[in-house]
Amino acid sequence: MVKERKDIEDEYKWDLEKMFESDEAWHESFEQASERLDEFERFQGRVTESGETLLEVLKLREEVKREIKDLSAYARMRYDQDTREQEYQAMKSKASTLYSEFSSAVSFIQPEIQDAGRERIDELIDEEEGLEVYRHYFDNVLRFTPHTLSKSEEKLVSSLGDVLDAPDDAYRMLMNADMTFPEVETPEGENVEITQSNFTKFLKNEDREFRTEVYQTFYDRIETVTNTVTSTFQKNVKRNVKMAEIRDYESARKASLFSSNIPVEVYDNLVDAVHDNLDALHDHLELKQNVLEVDELGMQDVYMPVATSEEPEVSYEDAKEYILEAVAPLGDEYQKVMREGLENDWVDVYENRGKRSGAYSGGTYDSMPYILLNYQDDVNSMYTLAHELGHSMHSYFTTENQPYIYGDYKIFVAEVASTVNEALLTRYLLENAPEEIRRHALSHYLENFRTTLFRQTMFADFEQHVHEEVEEGEALNSKKLNEMYGGLKEEFYRPADVDDRIRKEWMRIPHFYYNFYVFQYSTGISAAETLVEKIIQEGPEDYIDFLKTGSSEYPIDALKIAGVDMEEERPVEKAIEHYRNNVEKGKDMFT
Repeated sequence: MVKERKDIEDEYKWDLEKMFESDEAWHESFEQASERLDEFERFQGRVTESGETLLEVLKLREEVKREIKDLSAYARMRYDQDTREQEYQAMKSKASTLYSEFSSAVSFIQPEIQDAGRERIDELIDEEEGLEVYRHYFDNVLRFTPHTLSKSEEKLVSSLGDVLDAPDDAYRMLMNADMTFPEVETPEGENVEITQSNFTKFLKNEDREFRTEVYQTFYDRIETVTNTVTSTFQKNVKRNVKMAEIRDYESARKASLFSSNIPVEVYDNLVDAVHDNLDALHDHLELKQNVLEVDELGMQDVYMPVATSEEPEVSYEDAKEYILEAVAPLGDEYQKVMREGLENDWVDVYENRGKRSGAYSGGTYDSMPYILLNYQDDVNSMYTLAHELGHSMHSYFTTENQPYIYGDYKIFVAEVASTVNEALLTRYLLENAPEEIRRHALSHYLENFRTTLFRQTMFADFEQHVHEEVEEGEALNSKKLNEMYGGLKEEFYRPADVDDRIRKEWMRIPHFYYNFYVFQYSTGISAAETLVEKIIQEGPEDYIDFLKTGSSEYPIDALKIAGVDMEEERPVEKAIEHYRNNVEKGKDMFT
């Protein structure tokens, strides 16, 4: 039975009191932060009148933003640890509203910096020594000048955040709250309701008849909301295209990648390299077919691991030690900090009633890099811990070495640190763990690579084609979307039977509402595979320097510090080579 939170030992809970000692303290901080928004009014029209004024407004913005970020993170994590607590739902909503008000209050700063221009900003840096640290920030702000609206227009756009998010909100409400799926009977005779959360878990059940029933039932049910999902998806794409037009970008994709200064060639190189190497994925699918001993691999079979034996138990304590040993190539300091974090309240470990599902690395610049887990004493949970520790270690090294202005990092590099940890764990387990764990570690690696590099690249390809359709004035409808998605599915999953149901899979993917987000999973795992080789052969120094960079460099340049150039196809090709070699190991191990 799932425990109530009060019944879980404190050593397995995160310590949020280190952020705010009480809810009362949170409410006091909230009131103080709210009152400070009025302080920005006196700077309007004066941002660049002197170096002193510019530094003052930037410092004020940082101070208030830090307060609000702490408020938001605390409320979110309190709510996530038990979503039945409506008080924290209300606090989370209040913090979100406050952040929107803050964004509106400071929306004049960037346009005024851009209006001043490069020459004036350089003069102000020379005039005020404290502005030197902001040089990269100014470079980035000025880079956006051709795509920035007037001050009044920027304030208007900032105030429309909730409205512009309407397609995503409506989709999530439909799929997570209003949508219900029929019950199915498990092989053990238990009636269970299919949900978005357990769907893929059920597709890993060894009973093929059960998998087939789950697969067919899920997609037959989701088909009943085709019109609604098509409408939300179409409006989401149109929003992306329209906002790109308003800000004078060549395309929605260009607008999305521009924010992190990522050349579109990185996106195209990824897609091209993956298409050129689909035979590696096909080999993996054929291995699945052989292991499962089926005449034809169906879409209900694709999630089945190649390690078909029961997954061995891995306690949380054992998982910690495996991971700590696995990251030894990253150096003594990395190991030491990770161990201290694991022993000092970073992690909220176990599931409890009402706890949010899944896992994440959270916290703020001023807090611990907290981790939420729902640990289940298995290999997958161990990998999830390794993954989230990668994010948290990245956050730790960034905040320890960068000022607040550069104390975060873009998603493009975020998935690198998490995946490096996973790759190191796989290598360690394959060399040192008991046989059953080795088998499941290799199986996990193969499946993770399939879903992270190939599947996400397929999503990225679909996303690009869909946006191009709208940008060319074409309308989207469910038939066209099914055909476009189904065509890619046939190409990527050629050895399997691509039936009509799977052509509707695009309807259940929430990441399509993230605006050209998913390709970064693929580039992240590609960069990580290259970096692990470099770390083992040459040492971790360059990689640790990369973790310390934060956003003081653009993502592409930060990865070059680590030793990988994502403007080339080679990192993707090398990652697939490694995957291909492990598929061959899988043939030896599982057949």
